[in-house]
Amino acid sequence: MVLRYCRARLARVSGYAHYSDDVAQEVCIALLVALPRYQDRGRPFASFVFGIAAHKVADALRGSTRADVPTDSVPERADDAPGPEESVVRTVEAERARALLSELPEQQRRLLAMRVIAGLSADETGHVLGMSPGAVRVAQHRALARLRQVALANRLF
Repeated sequence: MVLRYCRARLARVSGYAHYSDDVAQEVCIALLVALPRYQDRGRPFASFVFGIAAHKVADALRGSTRADVPTDSVPERADDAPGPEESVVRTVEAERARALLSELPEQQRRLLAMRVIAGLSADETGHVLGMSPGAVRVAQHRALARLRQVALANRLF
């Protein structure tokens, strides 16, 4: 769930999608460091985890450059990555989704990323965003309705 969340948040910024695995790993490390200080206050543990994830994603977006490290090693197995056609289709679909999501306010984008992409429950999403589960469901319904309107108006649907 953390990896999906990181991918969804970092894919919005051109050139950052490939850092999602690294950021998810940083979230896991930060979680292990913070775990001894965790106190159960009646909130789901996932909201604690996604709070850390939100901060790590923000840190990654603030970092402007990273240098690639060249390597001399050759992989031992075949590349299972998608082919050129599948990559283009995914890219086009991702651009359409980004275009639709860019029409939403930031709060609705975050809510949809947590609910639809990361798969959090309304309760977990509410704890992260400071909303009640009912308010999360209503906001999600409104965000999806707005996306539908934008998609129909732009004939992206």
